[in-house]
Amino acid sequence: MQKISKIIATLFFLGYSPLAPGTLASIAAVGVYLLVKGNTPLYTFLTLAFLILGFWSSGKASREFPQKDPPQIVIDEFSSLFIVYIFVHFSWKLLIIGFVLFRLFDILKIPAIKKLESLPSGYGIMLDDIAAAILANLVLQVLRFSPISF
Repeated sequence: MQKISKIIATLFFLGYSPLAPGTLASIAAVGVYLLVKGNTPLYTFLTLAFLILGFWSSGKASREFPQKDPPQIVIDEFSSLFIVYIFVHFSWKLLIIGFVLFRLFDILKIPAIKKLESLPSGYGIMLDDIAAAILANLVLQVLRFSPISF
């Protein structure tokens, strides 16, 4: 089971990329999003499934890495990105803005999000990214109703 959790947590070893593994995992999630965006039941199912897999695999795999939130574990970025686009109509502008906001909020970690990172095991790994995704989604919701066309 430990080997399977590590494969899932590193998103089939994408997390070992020397160049921005979290961003690469987020790009992979955008690819999946683009494939299923029009199918609400499938999108909802995949979002929940990826989040459950993320909590499980990151909790198990984190025991094999010395850091608190190992950069090799990227299932948190991958699964959380789906939250960014919940209840957001598709447009290329919102797709790009949501992606950039999510990565910024995840990387910069405002104090409230940073505090979540201190939770034990997979909870800390996952919840800071989920919070960044929720924040990005809230900004997209505001933009959706702004006078500027998105």
